[in-house]
Amino acid sequence: MPLHKLENFDPNYRETFGGDDVRALELYTGGGDRVGSVADVIVDDDGHFRYLVIDTNVDFFGKKILLPIGLSRIDYAARRVYVDGLSKQQVEGLVEYKEDTIFDHHYEEKVRSGFRTPTSNVTYDSDTYNYQTEPALYGLNEQSHQTFKLYEERLIANKQRVKTGEVTVGKHIETDTASVTVPIQKERVLIERVAPTEAGNVIDPSELKFEEGEVARIELYEETPDIRKEAFVREEVRVKKVVERDTVETQETIRREELDVDTEGNLQVQEHGTNTHGAI
Repeated sequence: MPLHKLENFDPNYRETFGGDDVRALELYTGGGDRVGSVADVIVDDDGHFRYLVIDTNVDFFGKKILLPIGLSRIDYAARRVYVDGLSKQQVEGLVEYKEDTIFDHHYEEKVRSGFRTPTSNVTYDSDTYNYQTEPALYGLNEQSHQTFKLYEERLIANKQRVKTGEVTVGKHIETDTASVTVPIQKERVLIERVAPTEAGNVIDPSELKFEEGEVARIELYEETPDIRKEAFVREEVRVKKVVERDTVETQETIRREELDVDTEGNLQVQEHGTNTHGAI
């Protein structure tokens, strides 16, 4: 499993640990001798501590080494990390850690071999080995490394776009009966017989003319209605969408875990770090 430096894995790791910075702690042996200080922490892909990078002091050769997390006891109250059985001679023989170190199976096995006891019966196999194989090196002691998580619920507001309806705009044809009145004219011939104005007067035979055939022609006309249909634009319809904005407020009951510390006897308990809700 790939390994990472703590700050590369979680740039806000101080907030994650409630303000505690393990990289600021000093490393001491069980006998009280200062070995050095924690320069960094190496974690796996799941964020589990696997190694402490120890910058040894001058008396311990002044080099950096990797300390499997299971060999340490972290005391944030005292600002110290304790390790049992680490001697100057052992540090001298440990593999040196450098900033450009590549964490492969071979390198980690060299680190582990420097901390194994003579009674260890672990047989290393790069294909099957995992950190649970050696709890003495990587297991977290409940008393020295007891950590747990306090959970709280938060309201997360998101929006979803859902279809609430559909509008279809179309056309249909309606029929109606329309009436129109058109005045027309027709011509006809009216023949009237009236008494001559010269009745009783004698006509000169020389002026008398008797004729046969057509003597007058009158053309008659009438109007006929010319009715047709024409199409024209009655109105225009424009269709568009408008967005109406509104604010919806929702209330929910959320839960949060708080830490309860019960002590018996005359004990002093110190708490370090704060959470987003203040000190416990």
